[in-house]
Amino acid sequence: MHGDGRHGDGTASRVVVGVSGSLGSLAALHRGLAEARDRGAELVPVLAWEPPGGELGYRRSPCPPLLAAVREAAEQRLRDALDAAFGGADPGVPLHPVVVRGETGPALLHIADRPGDLLVLGRSGGPLRRRLRRAVPDYCARRAGCAVLTVPAPELLHELHRLESAQRRARWHLPAGAVPELLAAKR
Repeated sequence: MHGDGRHGDGTASRVVVGVSGSLGSLAALHRGLAEARDRGAELVPVLAWEPPGGELGYRRSPCPPLLAAVREAAEQRLRDALDAAFGGADPGVPLHPVVVRGETGPALLHIADRPGDLLVLGRSGGPLRRRLRRAVPDYCARRAGCAVLTVPAPELLHELHRLESAQRRARWHLPAGAVPELLAAKR
């Protein structure tokens, strides 16, 4: 879809990308950039952050200097992610990076609030990490008022997970793959 990047109401179209600095979010940034170019849209990379211990923990024990340091770290993480994704080069589309305080899923949906927006998210982390934390792409896909594009994890991330798995097996002295002898011995 090519166009002038405007909707019928005169607002510019936007491609909102969830960014964490992970390999999955960098893949999402690259895909988001391609989508923004195709649509003539603005690219809005968003990094959401929360105080250590979450909002409830911060309300119980507020520490403004810590909060400022965490926000600065989030801003730096977004700058680093953009630099890693684009190598310091101009992406060639209007770019409006946003750092927002809040839980990731709701924060992304708050930013990607127009029906014509496209929300681009990457998948990252292994199965254990996805079980421990609410899956942001799933959350957003269920609740978004705009289109959501989930970018598969890059092959490099799959290779890293395979290496980590091999290291765990080596540490625990486990066999590398399914061993028929072990399965037969259990019978």
